[in-house]
Amino acid sequence: MLNPRWFMKMSMWARNPPSAKKVMFVFAIIAICLALFVVERFIGWPEWATPNRMGRRAF
Repeated sequence: MLNPRWFMKMSMWARNPPSAKKVMFVFAIIAICLALFVVERFIGWPEWATPNRMGRRAF
């Protein structure tokens, strides 16, 4: 079930839709995320991009 706050946000977006630049920016971010997912899933993640495990440090 949707929260009533979401209905208010949807009505505000319907009255004042975002600009075309903002929509394209969001789609570009989603495309970059999907491209990274595809690379990791089908090609594999490069070793140089994997962080090293440091372990716990006692302070």
